[in-house]
Amino acid sequence: MIPSIRKTFNDNFKEEYYEGLKEDTVKDLGEPTAFRISETPVFIPKALSDTIFEACDSIIEQLWKLDFDEIRERFIPKELRCPVPMDKPEFLAIDFGMCEDGNGGITPQLIELQAFPTLFFYQPWLGKTFKKNYPTIPQEGFDYFFSGLNDETYFEELKEVILGDEKPENVILLELFPEKQKTRIDFWATRKALGIEVVCMTKVLKEGRKLYYLKDGKKTPINRIYNRVILDELKGIENFKANFSLTDDLDVKYVSHPDWFFMISKCIVPMLKHKNIPESYYLNDFPADIDLTDYVLKPLFSFAGKGVNLHPDQKTIDAIQDKHNYILQKKVQYASVIETNTPKNSKVELRMLYTWNKEEACFKPVINLTRMSKGELINVSYATEDSWIGSSISFFEK
Repeated sequence: MIPSIRKTFNDNFKEEYYEGLKEDTVKDLGEPTAFRISETPVFIPKALSDTIFEACDSIIEQLWKLDFDEIRERFIPKELRCPVPMDKPEFLAIDFGMCEDGNGGITPQLIELQAFPTLFFYQPWLGKTFKKNYPTIPQEGFDYFFSGLNDETYFEELKEVILGDEKPENVILLELFPEKQKTRIDFWATRKALGIEVVCMTKVLKEGRKLYYLKDGKKTPINRIYNRVILDELKGIENFKANFSLTDDLDVKYVSHPDWFFMISKCIVPMLKHKNIPESYYLNDFPADIDLTDYVLKPLFSFAGKGVNLHPDQKTIDAIQDKHNYILQKKVQYASVIETNTPKNSKVELRMLYTWNKEEACFKPVINLTRMSKGELINVSYATEDSWIGSSISFFEK
């Protein structure tokens, strides 16, 4: 998207740079990623950066005008609500597709948003390791951190959010069978950065309202949970057994509270209005005259692209019983914006990552996650054997 930077990068690309990046993954984090890493970062020009942040600011401003008590009542069945007291959501991810604007330019268009943590510890490693292995990446004038953060202050920010005033041994990263998750590389990066244990939900012990885990064979209290369990995945596991549930009344602090996964998600997208937000409708309440070929059908609470239908028709819609759990979102045209050293260019989806800043009582942009694809669906889980696609990070022009 910055022609001179892209040309320099592509002209000087060497496979050995990419191999060095992958080798450092194993050396630094203990194993290769379970998803494909792209050969290239993305370079975001200042004008586009300004547009992206303006759209994010508008979305966040609209969030706090919503009635989340009403949203909780409307979208979360009572049996799925967590009774543990809620604070503000500690994390926010806003996903944009880099799309054609109809005039030969690029426009960010909202794909979804989620108050749920993602690869907060893998991404800074990826940015740093790109710079280490690729000598043609500009060392000045671009950054993947936001809000003036750097390697040191970024981790201080995350440490404050996740640990709070607790000792690391009393905080855990909670997941379902973490060693099998495609995002597990981030768990190991989190453990390395914070000194907290990665614990499977099946290994947690419950006594009354208190939770414990075994650390070096010793029963250790859990006071704070960095929650990475996605309920949609939990519900899909047959005969799942654990000593506690996310819906239990517990003496614990969730970061973030499980209910935020539902309340700030695709379920509120039809409530948001902005030039960078495609129009959306709930499936049980959409205009009869819209052309379905112009829309994508999405389940509200799935993840990793599960259940997305890029070509819905009336027969498909009629067969859905729980229409209130789906939205129709107007299609956007992803731009093949990244020139590659292959016959086909790549498309980009950009995830802007925020943390909640208690002192300033606001969301603070901290870093980004970028995904690249050459197909219809942009998701590293669906990456093919093609090249110049997969997990990446964007360097923003200052």
